[in-house]
Amino acid sequence: MKPINVGLLGLGTVGAGTIEVLRRNKEEIARRAGREIRITHASARDLTKPRNFSLDGIALLASADALVAHPDVDIVCELIGGDTFTKALVLKAIANGKHVVTANKALLAKHGTEIFAAALENRVTVAFEGAVAGGVPIIKALREGLTANRIEWIAGIINGTSNFILSEMRSRGTSFASVLKEAQAKGYAETDPTFDIEGIDAAHKLTILSAIAFGVPPQFDKAYTEGISQLTDKDIKYAEQLGYRIKLLGITRRAKDGIELRVHPTLIPEKRLIANVEGVMNAILVKGDAVGATLYYGRGAGGEATASAVVADLVDVARMMTADPEHRVPHLSFQPDQLHDTPILRMDQVETGCYLRLRAYDRPGVMADVTRILADGSISIDAILQKEAEEGEDLVDVIILTHRSVEANVNTAIARMEALPTIAAKVVRIRLEELN
Repeated sequence: MKPINVGLLGLGTVGAGTIEVLRRNKEEIARRAGREIRITHASARDLTKPRNFSLDGIALLASADALVAHPDVDIVCELIGGDTFTKALVLKAIANGKHVVTANKALLAKHGTEIFAAALENRVTVAFEGAVAGGVPIIKALREGLTANRIEWIAGIINGTSNFILSEMRSRGTSFASVLKEAQAKGYAETDPTFDIEGIDAAHKLTILSAIAFGVPPQFDKAYTEGISQLTDKDIKYAEQLGYRIKLLGITRRAKDGIELRVHPTLIPEKRLIANVEGVMNAILVKGDAVGATLYYGRGAGGEATASAVVADLVDVARMMTADPEHRVPHLSFQPDQLHDTPILRMDQVETGCYLRLRAYDRPGVMADVTRILADGSISIDAILQKEAEEGEDLVDVIILTHRSVEANVNTAIARMEALPTIAAKVVRIRLEELN
């Protein structure tokens, strides 16, 4: 059978990994796909840059536009990143009748609706397993393995950089700033780490997972995003004393009035498996009505880990190229005409438990005032921990864990507590999820 010719956009870490995996496992992949898959053309921003891998047998094109229109290319594999230049390239590839494989989460989170519509119109497919959690096959699990289930919620550690920082802060008791420098030195964090530490990267990935789980268009602009840069080692230590770990979680959930779509630091009971995922590893919990909770764990980034997912997509595309578009697995699991416009909830509509840390003067009546404010907001207390004042100080840390409460009520209660003369600083609030 005629080999599948792949045009590769991008020769960075993942591009190199894709070339290496395809070469190393060439025969095994051909046996699975039913035909040989080979990279015949490639393009990158700088073709003169020295590379530590071989490009033998690959025609290098200076123009990415020429690659996506090349008559000998069957599948365009986009591994450049970004969401402006790449959007134009992907749409041109689709218009030219090329199937597309991409690991670009930002592109799909922001422009997935337009891209999938164009693919449907041109009777091609867009595969994107590598866009979420690297080598962890979570997209396939949601689209195919769990298709019998009504998905109830997803909660995931889907950014390895943030997870490494939080793991090191907890195990060594060090500050955020010092661990971030270490992560940058090890290559886990970029020089500008904003996308990772402020939750933007995780929100891109969560947007895609939510769309597949609930059959809605990707809506990144409606995701609530809060990062880890304001977390202190003190709160991580207090959480552990209470039996919790703090992780940056992406959470999407069916609720009565819509869908939750949120990324933020979260307390998780330490007995949960996901609470014990350390370092740069990723893990995603998916709760289905029939199967219950399932956990997916593995390397969420890196050349060959992501290449594993990219090559799996190439095999899937090769297998279904002769199938009618109507008989292919839909991009977002649900048939295109069956997507719903279920609203994404604002964060103040969401219900979560909370960890509240108050810096309070050690005076009679302080806790009476605080508990009255919480009661006025229909916020139920689960536990209270008061730390001893340090020698020579008149201030103590008071930690309150609440049961699930509406975010708007918690916001109001925090504002009222901060207005008390006995509260000396801003109240620290970290959300809490039992994940049971």
